[in-house]
Amino acid sequence: MVFVQRQGKTLHGMMRWVSKVKQLFKYILLIPAVIFIAYTGPRSVRFLEGLIPMDKCPLLPGQTLRLGEPVDNSLNLWSRRDVQTCTYWGAPVMWDGMFSPNTYDRVHRERGSSVALTVFAVGRYLDAYLSEFLRSAEKHFMLGLPVTYYVFTDAPEKVPEVQLGPDRDLEVIHVQMHQRWQDISMMRMKAIKDTIDQRVRHRHPYIFCLDVDQVFVGRFGSEALGDLVALLHAFYYHRPRVLYTYDTNPQSTAYMEAGDFYYHAAVFGGSWQSVRNLTEACYQGIVEDKRNQVEALWQDESHLNKYFWQHKPSKVLSPEYCWERTIGYRSDIHVTRLIWAEKNYNVLRNPAAV
Repeated sequence: MVFVQRQGKTLHGMMRWVSKVKQLFKYILLIPAVIFIAYTGPRSVRFLEGLIPMDKCPLLPGQTLRLGEPVDNSLNLWSRRDVQTCTYWGAPVMWDGMFSPNTYDRVHRERGSSVALTVFAVGRYLDAYLSEFLRSAEKHFMLGLPVTYYVFTDAPEKVPEVQLGPDRDLEVIHVQMHQRWQDISMMRMKAIKDTIDQRVRHRHPYIFCLDVDQVFVGRFGSEALGDLVALLHAFYYHRPRVLYTYDTNPQSTAYMEAGDFYYHAAVFGGSWQSVRNLTEACYQGIVEDKRNQVEALWQDESHLNKYFWQHKPSKVLSPEYCWERTIGYRSDIHVTRLIWAEKNYNVLRNPAAV
């Protein structure tokens, strides 16, 4: 009986030892991967992120979207099986190869669609980016549709002259320059809302709001139009949701415990009514935070993500519509339509910089 007990203890000890060796072996296997990532840098991390599969469109062939424009029913949601082409609430996610540009352009011309485009160019951002932004927009943004550019700036006299095509206009709106770039970022929500009330609602059924430090390099057309349009952030669309940088401060009105996607505030749009509701809600959240001496983690982008969590977008744009080249190769990015311009934040965001 004593021998059996000793044998059992010996066997149990060996099993514990084998278990520890297995755990140690797992860590040993991780060492080369860690060394590789540390040696080659963040680009390798982003490459590995790109291997994480996206969710898939939950609809079956023959089923139709619950949200979106009527013309969105022409989308071939199953032409891109490598990416998520619709959301669980029935909104399309726009990728190259899913749509016919000619179909969208024809439908929106017949409807008489027109678009307002807002862009903020204050401080050094005006000199660094505005000219190329406008020139590239004239080559690629909503071609064939009437467009009015609303340029918000603290230096109206410095807005460059750009040759505009037929039915394309530019209006300059003077705004106050803030010392902190974070305040500029947050206060644009109020400026957009006021401009919709005073100008856009009487002229254009659709509006897009873009950051100025970007360049159009491909078609950004009528397929992007919808009632409430959000953009997947290029750095996040392959990441697990636990890594999304929502505002987790319960004191902020932008506080979120979970979400569907991580959206980029560099591009959002929709009907003027929906964008007005969005900017009004974000502005009120910012005001309440200031009253409570709180600032959301990513300023207006945090409030934007909270709004899209509570009010699902009717259309989601893939990262083709705002791509960052330093991410490197991604097999699911077949075309780029808008890209981030090179940035020197030490100069652009530093009022004391020469």
